[in-house]
Amino acid sequence: MTDEPGRKRRGLRTGFTTGACAAAAARAATEALVSGRVPEGVDCLLPNGQTVPFAVASGQLKGEGADRLAEAVVIKDAGDDPDCTHGAYLTAAVRLLPQAPGEVRLRGGTGVGTVTQPGLGLEVGGPAINPVPRRNITANVRAVAGALLADQGLEVILSVPGGEAMARKTLNPRLGILGGISILGTTGIVRPYSTAAFRASVVQGIEVAAAQGQDTLVLTTGGRTEKFVMRTLPDLPPVCFVQMGDFTGAALDAAARLGLRRIVIGCMVGKLAKMAQGETMTHARRAEVDRDLLATVAQDCGAPPEVCAAIRQAETARYAAERLTELGLAPAFHLALARRLIATLATRYPGRFALQVLVCDFEGEHLLAEAATETLASASLAPHGSLSCELKRG
Repeated sequence: MTDEPGRKRRGLRTGFTTGACAAAAARAATEALVSGRVPEGVDCLLPNGQTVPFAVASGQLKGEGADRLAEAVVIKDAGDDPDCTHGAYLTAAVRLLPQAPGEVRLRGGTGVGTVTQPGLGLEVGGPAINPVPRRNITANVRAVAGALLADQGLEVILSVPGGEAMARKTLNPRLGILGGISILGTTGIVRPYSTAAFRASVVQGIEVAAAQGQDTLVLTTGGRTEKFVMRTLPDLPPVCFVQMGDFTGAALDAAARLGLRRIVIGCMVGKLAKMAQGETMTHARRAEVDRDLLATVAQDCGAPPEVCAAIRQAETARYAAERLTELGLAPAFHLALARRLIATLATRYPGRFALQVLVCDFEGEHLLAEAATETLASASLAPHGSLSCELKRG
């Protein structure tokens, strides 16, 4: 995640989720158990209703009679999505459960994470297999097992070789999912750079923080701002930190719904300006910076008319910040924008949060700290009667 998203790429190839690949592997292993032969491929039903062919990379049959076990591997193709699980070997082993006729049980093996904290909608101590993939895997197994389930049950053990190393590149450890990746996917399809997927991950991170009883939530616009705020607030546990990216509105709506009482926003001047002008989706293609607002704030801070005129013609908030820095007016400029942001959010979420804004420079550094705590016009604007704005700048 970065603070300044790049240009949107077009014509990208879609791929398949870990959940879809796990379902295909489980279907292939079940077919092998029933037929005595590992198939070269299977047609797998996805959660979105599509039926898609998957190649089976490898498989094997072991044991005899009640001890039979079948294994199949499907290699994940994430398309053009920059996913650390691309190329992962989703492996399903299926064995008989004579004592549980009609049942299909899912278990996590090596490389599939274990849920250790509440808030994910999954059993603590169980495998990190999300509800939609669970249903989809079970449906594919039942579709192939057929009459076998009349007097037998089946256990499906999912594993991902190397999954623990892959998980270190994800948010799983922060969410309390340890030892491997999650089996995910609500449609079965991976859409590269999916905003819907990222928005869902933001909301999930907030839900986990709330479920663990945290009352402080730190929302940052990217990796640099998160590192900056973590240095500034070192006593907060990692679960409190969520990279919201451009999804200010979705993040704050979730925080309000879940009753979190203190919100800290970490940002740089571009996102700060957009949020101060009332934008709840701050992506460059969805919201432009209000240059008149920047020029007005600069004027109020004492910038000369020619600088304010240049700010009105410039393309970015960064230009305004750099010009004000040259004039020694950066602290007042950022502080004024942060106060506007606080006032905007206090109006939109009256009485819901105590709000704090932390601002850093473009290197994520802060050479000067200036803080202001103020009581706004209405005490109902914050549960504690005051909102704070803290400036950290380079």
